[in-house]
Formats: sequence, structure tokens, C-alpha cells
Amino acid sequence: MDEDVLLVENLPVEGSSPAGGVISVWTLNRPEKLNALNKDSHTALKQACDEAEADDNVRVVVIRGASPPPVPEGKRQKPAAFAAGADISEFAGKNSDEVRPFFEDNAWERVWNLSKPTIAMVDGFALGGGTELALSCDLRIASTRAKFGTPEINLGLIPGGGGTQRLSNILGYGKAMEMVLTGEMVGSEEALRLGLINDVVEPEQLESRTMEMAENIAKKSPYTIKVAKRAVRSALDLGMSEGILAERSEFVALFDTEDKEIGVQAFLERKDAEWKGS
Repeated sequence: MDEDVLLVENLPVEGSSPAGGVISVWTLNRPEKLNALNKDSHTALKQACDEAEADDNVRVVVIRGASPPPVPEGKRQKPAAFAAGADISEFAGKNSDEVRPFFEDNAWERVWNLSKPTIAMVDGFALGGGTELALSCDLRIASTRAKFGTPEINLGLIPGGGGTQRLSNILGYGKAMEMVLTGEMVGSEEALRLGLINDVVEPEQLESRTMEMAENIAKKSPYTIKVAKRAVRSALDLGMSEGILAERSEFVALFDTEDKEIGVQAFLERKDAEWKGS
């Protein structure tokens, strides 16, 4: 595996509690291929997920794409990309038996199942598997030049990394069907209007806006954040009545945690909470 296909940097969060909290920034690092996802990308992402899950200091994960490298004068500059889909060269000549194991143990589901909050920082193209990776994250912040799409239909395929399901949950049946059947791209402003992304900013503001949100979340109680993510996710799997019962159960159980009492007392005393993480 190419060890440089994913760069991981843990950035300290000042004022986090318990102390030592970091934001783990993962950079897809195949800029010459517009950060297209290949087998090595998936292996590296799955390993990063395992390490982040096991590290209590990791409070938030941010996933981004590497910027295009500079080119000699007179040469055409490659566009910005979060991940411009899958590496299609790996599809050629493969049959269902050969691809099934890869898709049954893929990075999209591993990112989706992280207990830590995840943010996709999308600059430029997020197509096919790139859109699916962004959808596997909890939050998505995009630049004004971001473009999303599921062009698999043009290859005689459909999205295979959860795209049909997550798009339907976020956009609704009609718009999800339109994106999947036409393969057409959606710009950042329309993506914001549709609820596909949480915010859109100019490219030069993308990193600061993303890190601002990540730091906000990272300073909360890490235990309560996990519970909150689990409760919101239950809305996707349960009906309204069961979901409300699940939420109530999570809420009531938090009254037995140290962090509930710390948070309540900090509010009453008008001071910052010093979380214990339990």
C-alpha cells in the first residue's frame, strides 16, 4: 500500500476537556488523480478509522482532499477536488465475485460507523465515491467551487457506497432519483439549498470555517457528543415513536454521568465546564 495516499495530522484543541483533545485531519493525497479513491485509499481510511476510534483524544475527524500540485508555466492547472470518484481503472475486467469483498468491507461504512463526529471539507469535485464519502460524514462544509454528483450511471453502474440510500435520506426521493438517473452535477449553492451541505464559503475561507465548527464540537463533552450522535442517527433506523423512546432513554441515562452535573453546575455558576468525559 502507498502509505502517503492518506495524510493524518492531529491538531491540538486549546481548552478541550478532558485535556489533550485533538482534531484529526485526514487528507486524501492523490492530487494527480484528483484524489480518486482506490484500493489503497480505502485501506488507509479504514486504518485511520480504527485508530481514531481507539484514541480517546480524537474528538472530531475532518476529511479533506489534497490541493492540486503546481504545474509548469503554460501547462493546464488541475482543478481542486475532494475526491473525484473511484479510480475507474480498478473496475476494468472485474466481475461481481471479484468486487463484492471490497464493497462489503469498504471505507464509506467505516467512516459512517465512527462514534466520533466527522466533517467533510469539500473543495472542488466530489463525485461518485467522493460524494459518497462526504455523505458518510456527519457534516459537510463546501467551497463555492464544490460540485457533487453520482455519475456512475454513465459507466453502466449505480452508486455502490451507500449513495442511493443516503441521498434519499437527505434530499428526498425525487431529487435523489434525479441525481442517480441523470448523473448530473450539483453546485454548492444548490447543494446548500437542498440540505446536502451545512454551509458554503469562499475557497480561501473553507479551512477556517471547517476548523471553527470542529473546534466548537471538540470542546463539548466527548461522551455526550457520542450519545448525541447516536440519538440523531437513530432517526434514520427507527420510526418516530421508537425514535422518541430511544432519545428519551439516552437523555435520562445522561443524568447518571459526571458530565451532566459538571455542565449544569458550570451553567449555574456562569463558568466554562471542565468535562471529565464520563
